[in-house]
Parts: sequence; C-alpha cells; structure tokens
Amino acid sequence: MTEGRPPRVERESADGESTERPADGGGTAPPDTTDTAFSGTDLVVGYPGLDEPVIDGESIAVPPDEVTALIGPNGSGKSTLLKGLANKISPDDGTVLLDGRAVDSYGSKELARKLGLLSQENAVPAGISVGDLVERGRYPHTGFFESLSDEDRAAVDDAIRLAGIEHLRERDVDSLSGGQKQLVWIAMALAQDTDVLLLDEPTTFLDPHHQLEVMQIVETLRDESEMTVVLVLHDIGQAARYADNVVALKDGSVYARGPPEEVVTRRLLADVFDIDAAVVDTEYGPQIVPLEPLDDDVRSEDGAAGGGD
Repeated sequence: MTEGRPPRVERESADGESTERPADGGGTAPPDTTDTAFSGTDLVVGYPGLDEPVIDGESIAVPPDEVTALIGPNGSGKSTLLKGLANKISPDDGTVLLDGRAVDSYGSKELARKLGLLSQENAVPAGISVGDLVERGRYPHTGFFESLSDEDRAAVDDAIRLAGIEHLRERDVDSLSGGQKQLVWIAMALAQDTDVLLLDEPTTFLDPHHQLEVMQIVETLRDESEMTVVLVLHDIGQAARYADNVVALKDGSVYARGPPEEVVTRRLLADVFDIDAAVVDTEYGPQIVPLEPLDDDVRSEDGAAGGGD
C-alpha cells in the first residue's frame, strides 16, 4: 500500500531520468479573463430537487483558438459546468460571457451560430441518412423552409471530410456502429461552424480506434482552425496529449488549471482521482501509468495536504 503522498512529486522523463515538479498541480488562482472571448464567472449551477448546487461559485476563462479539457472523477461537476457554460442549464448565479455578451442575452439561433454543444446522448431521427443529418448542423444559418446555399453545402462537405466519413454519406445513421455515429454527430457539430465548440465526453463508450479518430479531429481543429474547443474527458492521457489547457475538478470545485505539463501530476492523480500513478514525460505530453487505488485510510491521513479550492 502507498504510504502517503510526498510534498513534491518525482516524475520520470521518457529516457528514464527523474525530474522534480511542485506537487500543487498548477494552482487554483482565479483565471485571467483578459485574453478570452468565452468565460464564466462565479457560476452557481445545479439541478431542481438538489439541496446544494453542483458547481458553487466557480470561474473559468477559456483561451481562444485553443483546446481546453475538463477532467475529474464521476460526479465532480464536469458536464454540469459545460452545460452551464452552454446555457443548457441556466446558472442560479454568475455570468457566462461570449464575445462580451451574456449568453442568455442571445437569441437561440444567434447563439447557435457562435456556440455549439454536442451532448453525450443524441436521438437519431428515424430513416435519416448521414448526409442529411450533417446538413441539420446548418440550421442556425438558414431561414425556415430555405434550401441550403452553396456556402451551406460547402460547410457540410468540409465537415464530412474532416470527420472522415465521406464513405458513409449515403448510409442510414441507424445502420452505423456507435463509433461511426459519434463521428457523424461531430460532423454535424462542425457543420454548424461556430466560434466555440463544446463536447461532452465525446470518446466515452468508444473503442480505442474510434477514440483516436475523435481526438484526431480535435487535434486538427486545434492546429488548423480558429475554433475554440472545450471538452469533457475521462481519459487523463487524452487530455494531456491533445489539450492546450486542463481544468481539473473535484466535488464541484476547480482543483487545478493550466497547461497539462503543470496540471497532470502524481499529486493531482492522488488527490482528485484517488490513485497512485507514475507520470511519464513524453514527446506527446505527460502520460499516466496507474499503480494502485488509494484507500480511505491514505486519503484521510493525507487529506490536509490536498490543495483543492
């Protein structure tokens, strides 16, 4: 059994040498909103029937044109925070700003031209083809009963190409595998052509092949577009490899935020995810080698050294 958590974390580099890093996981200072067009300040977000909010007074600033990953264990508030940012759940308090305006001041189609959200579960209309479903991503840009313009069709073609599903275009969505369906939903979100794209656990329940396809799309958006992406991930290694910024949540509070090289530490994995793990520096970012779960005795003995908000 692991005997406590060290005040400093020793990390192994890819060549086997050890490097020492402060154990605080990047710190939890309030985010700087100076250079962001999308932010939430002092957010209180919850659900009807609950005595306490899930998110209580947290703030987040999303750097533009970058990928920000929200990580944390089940029940930490990742998806709730994302829905609050998207105005799918109206915060009980606090403000979400997009381009200097409160998101709840936008009309629905106006907001949908700037902010897209792909939820965890989506209902497929019966008998719809891949191409027709992706075309529905253009709804914020067209009027009622209007046919698609050349610009709309070009956006659909680009989204299908980026998602790598050209060969599926004429197929019924219902005939596809779960991984293929997820790529179609992502293509629809891409066709929406927003400034900000929010993805709620886009790789959950997918096999490794389709997980990699999804994350390569995120990587392409990061490297070749000006889209700002915020996504919820369970896989810490994916967050460390593909995100520019990581926000770690625990019990509805932000434990740490910053570049993955600063946030993903052995200390964070112990305090937030209750595991002892080695963190190995590689050319693809820090990667995780789980060693063992930490039991309640270890957590209670070391709880005072936590470092969460």
